[in-house]
Amino acid sequence: MASSLKVSMVSAEHEVWTGAATMVVAKTVIGEIGLMAGHQPMLAILAQDGEVRMTLPDGEKLTASASDGFLSFENDTVTIVAGKAELR
Repeated sequence: MASSLKVSMVSAEHEVWTGAATMVVAKTVIGEIGLMAGHQPMLAILAQDGEVRMTLPDGEKLTASASDGFLSFENDTVTIVAGKAELR
């Protein structure tokens, strides 16, 4: 079983989603980035038409739109702060 990430996504107005995921893929201004447990710490700016795809521990997939913000990764914790974000 893959190790889990702690994921927190918030918009300027509310918490969008918090939970565990085995993988997070996000569209940034320099392209897509895929994150799994053990990835090096990083900070990225979300693309204007940003999308975040999360694979949950049970295999379920979640997709969210997220733009006008950033993604931070450290110690297997993904934090997404966006001006606009919502689950699709």
